[in-house]
Amino acid sequence: MVEIPTHAPAMEWVDPSPWLPSQVPVSFLSSNGKAREFDATVTADGPMARRYTEPAPDLLLDAYRKMVVGRRFDEQATALARQGRLAVHPSSLGQEACQVGAALALRATDWLFPTYRDCVALVSRGIDAVEALTLLRGDRHCGYDPVRHRTAPQCTPLATHAAHATGLAHGERLKGTDTVALALVGDGATSEGDFHEAVNLAGVLRAPVVFLVQNNRYAISVPLSGQSAAPSLAYKGVGYGVRSEQVDGNDAAAVLAVLTAAVADARSGGGPWLVEAHTYRVGPHTSADDPSRYRPAAEAEVWRGRDPIDRLETWLREEDMVTDADIAATAAEAEAYASDLRTRLSEDPALDPLTLLDHVFSTTTAQLAEQRAALRTEWEGR
Repeated sequence: MVEIPTHAPAMEWVDPSPWLPSQVPVSFLSSNGKAREFDATVTADGPMARRYTEPAPDLLLDAYRKMVVGRRFDEQATALARQGRLAVHPSSLGQEACQVGAALALRATDWLFPTYRDCVALVSRGIDAVEALTLLRGDRHCGYDPVRHRTAPQCTPLATHAAHATGLAHGERLKGTDTVALALVGDGATSEGDFHEAVNLAGVLRAPVVFLVQNNRYAISVPLSGQSAAPSLAYKGVGYGVRSEQVDGNDAAAVLAVLTAAVADARSGGGPWLVEAHTYRVGPHTSADDPSRYRPAAEAEVWRGRDPIDRLETWLREEDMVTDADIAATAAEAEAYASDLRTRLSEDPALDPLTLLDHVFSTTTAQLAEQRAALRTEWEGR
């Protein structure tokens, strides 16, 4: 007879402090950008008292330029959707610091895993503007070469790409590279099972992956209070043994500092990170949405006062890092970028329906060859 133990073996107690986020979001700049709320080298007051280094001036200037260009790109894409040139556009207005920060925190050899709302991150990573909008135009499932740009196709289903990021990061480590994967997710995605599976697996494997949660307060029309009772979404990483942090997502300097530290730690073998960026979706969920049906206009106006571009620009001016001429030149660059996008998207694309079956497998299977032949027959006989 098998003897059944009367009690479970004692579990070794593990101090959770290394995984706890700061008690308040990490921030370098005040809401108006004119003064620091924390010392630039000690900005986290949680149990670890983590230290984050203020980003270098050149990096902040690059972030500012990419945010300005990114916003103008986003505004132009929204206008194109209203004109019918895009099927739909999910604006990232107000979230530029998160998306640009994510792009700049990575090396060219790292991988980015974006969602449908992260077109600004795509163009900040060097992807052509038209290619970034190809999915939203309805021309292809993905308009850019993921391998060339080390950027996965934009993911529309919530959180399904998080597991892909974990798997790729683990696979790259097995190959002996120092590649890091960064997955962008929204607050709504943290309510999905795929998210928890990805974070749990990342914790078990100690995979070099960073999950950036852009908490913009709404999952379409569902407010954060209807999604989670956690004191912060960053705490969702603690239960999986994943280092967690929360940051002011409208403070570009803080976002860059935290993400740079997270990516560097993951790269050096410290394991995965979960970073929650507190931000706000100023615009509608998509160009087909009416946010006035589920949130007060006054709420959006409060967040407009915390605009990430204005905050960084104010601070750069205070530090004499930019002049009026610099600001004007950046605005002109952004306008030229938008003009080029308008011109190129006014042209009808040359599409070949037979490419629908490309890139399904690295080597074409017999079934795909049969389907391609059937498609060719149908297309040519139309």
